[in-house]
Amino acid sequence: MRKDYISLVDLDDQDSEIDFIEKYWTGVWDRAGGPTQKFDRVFRQEEYKLLKKYITKSNPSDYRVLDGGCGLGQWVLALSSLGLNCTGIDISKKTVGLLQQLFPFGNWVVADIRSTVFPDNHFDFYYSWGVFEHFESGPRDCILEARRILKSDGLLFLTVPFDNLRHAFGEAAAKKKFSVDTRFYQYRFTKLELIRELNIAGFEVIHITPIHKRQGVLRFLEGAIGLPHAWRFSRVLAALLAPVCPASIFAHMLYVAAKKSAKLN
Repeated sequence: MRKDYISLVDLDDQDSEIDFIEKYWTGVWDRAGGPTQKFDRVFRQEEYKLLKKYITKSNPSDYRVLDGGCGLGQWVLALSSLGLNCTGIDISKKTVGLLQQLFPFGNWVVADIRSTVFPDNHFDFYYSWGVFEHFESGPRDCILEARRILKSDGLLFLTVPFDNLRHAFGEAAAKKKFSVDTRFYQYRFTKLELIRELNIAGFEVIHITPIHKRQGVLRFLEGAIGLPHAWRFSRVLAALLAPVCPASIFAHMLYVAAKKSAKLN
């Protein structure tokens, strides 16, 4: 696993890790405009296309589903619209409070995904997009808690940053850009590292694949060449290049589906 750091411009280095994470992501959700009723784009995302084949029961309301790190709640709203019994948890008290006000019919809970209030063997499946990587002690506590609250043969779906060759081109530029005022932000994982973490914590990996190649190419263009990702030119160029760029080198994230094992390793 490789560490990524974040510049502390406008951020407080005195906060504990959990307070820092809450403040940081509350700011992200605020800048995004807060929760809305729009969730149609969820059904076009790579994660949904990979996830949907596992929703196989004739009555989807029989499923108990957990969104670990639900953010603005679009995924909970989208899956609930399909009849799934979906709960969203997030560390941001402000964001969860807004979700509770705007969508009182939903199940919204403030929680640290490493230690939740749910009983053992409670959920049929649990998905978490880009969350488990943000704790400096590593993802183990997140995965063990997921195992505890999943039913026997329950399914866990994750995305984490992919540590691939693309990063080698941008790391030198990043070191020049950042001052000494940084703190830990996230881990990146190779396929083998992610599989190992899941196996150790009692999961059998059933599918793992790199995703978000266009986003990876866009980040490469900014990190290695200096093209700002917000430029329209950068986005058009990334869209043109992504189909011919190998996912093993350029993909931004790793997606994994894993099944709860009978015993811990």
